[in-house]
Amino acid sequence: MNEVFDYDTAANFWINKDDQSKKMDRDKLFDRISKFIEIHNTCTLGTASEGHVRCTPIEYNFVDNKLYFFSEGGLKFRGLKNNKHVGVAIYENYNGFGNLKSLQIEGTAKLIEPLSDEYLKLLEYKKIPVDALKKLPHSMNLISVVPQSFDYLDSDLKKEDLSSRQHYDV
Repeated sequence: MNEVFDYDTAANFWINKDDQSKKMDRDKLFDRISKFIEIHNTCTLGTASEGHVRCTPIEYNFVDNKLYFFSEGGLKFRGLKNNKHVGVAIYENYNGFGNLKSLQIEGTAKLIEPLSDEYLKLLEYKKIPVDALKKLPHSMNLISVVPQSFDYLDSDLKKEDLSSRQHYDV
């Protein structure tokens, strides 16, 4: 017997469950999300275009509610060339079902012009001298991601009588 898998039902599982979830105050949730982002510095950046998917482990900085990534290059740019919609995952090591902590972000990526004001701001934030950058054989690309939504998972939220999964649309 050949069964057909219902992808739509599976895809909507958390969306439907979210309707009955106990939600955190919106401002408090954004504060909690921001703190989670700030205490970490490495994520997985997902990019894709037709016939190509890339998940890149990469260091980030969270400045002015945007994620920034310096990168020499790589296949992530194949996806970014035609598709600016990206996914970002930040997570802690798994050490039991009752100790889950992670964040999924959907957002829009943009390449920042080298040595523009925004680019220089990030160099200053990271304490990278401009002269050191100019000595490199190739310029460093800077990607910014403006988050559109967050899915925050934190098992500790149950102790606050809240659902462990919280969704936040920007």
